[in-house]
Amino acid sequence: MCNYVRIVASRSIKINDLEIEGEIDDRPVQSGFDYLSWPVIKPTEWGFEIANMEWGFLPSYVFTREHAEKFRKGYTDERGKYHVPMTTLNAKGEELLLPGKMYRDAALNRRCVIVASSFYEWRHIFPIGKKGLPLKTAIKYPYSIRLRDLNYLFIAGIWQPWTDRNTGETVETLSLVTTDANSLMAQIHNSKKRMPTTLTPVQALEWMTPDLTEGRITKLATFKIPSGDMIAHTIRKDFRSIANPIEEFIYPEVPAPVM
Repeated sequence: MCNYVRIVASRSIKINDLEIEGEIDDRPVQSGFDYLSWPVIKPTEWGFEIANMEWGFLPSYVFTREHAEKFRKGYTDERGKYHVPMTTLNAKGEELLLPGKMYRDAALNRRCVIVASSFYEWRHIFPIGKKGLPLKTAIKYPYSIRLRDLNYLFIAGIWQPWTDRNTGETVETLSLVTTDANSLMAQIHNSKKRMPTTLTPVQALEWMTPDLTEGRITKLATFKIPSGDMIAHTIRKDFRSIANPIEEFIYPEVPAPVM
């Protein structure tokens, strides 16, 4: 899912007529699997602020950084049993409020908006073999996706304060909310057909409003921005290591998405 994002530096973010002050560093491309910080907008007692949160939601039952490393990357215990990693970079909007889910309390009480200039996804295309049939292994082609009329995407997020019980280190950890893909993203992210829950500016402010009903939280969390509001094109496969990671690169074998 959406695990690669980019942002252009800014000293403030404007949502409708509301200008939120805060320094944002330029980050050409960042992978969620690096578990670094990312700028978000979160509500405060006096309004809103830009904060940096660690991408990768950590629940309270993760006690230490060592435990967090195992939680995120998996490990083999002393008996030789492998424990699969728990990926919390993304949270499904449809499941946020299900009873017993780790995200429920955060979705009810700690909603934020993730700010990004663009995000990246891979389209899987199965080449045709010598017998005229698609091969079993797909070739993956990266796309850059952004909004047509806005400089920033406002993506629904939820967050959790987390403290290392050995060192006392306290951070705010983050999960990006996802929803079913719209018609454009279903063609691009065609392996899972999911997309970030990208909100309109009005919805972004509402998402951070306290005391929303559970029904409204779910409605916003599963919103699908129209395909026509997005711009997407193929980019070079080494986009993480080049100066302009959003520059269009044409692959003759890749058909354009149908709008």
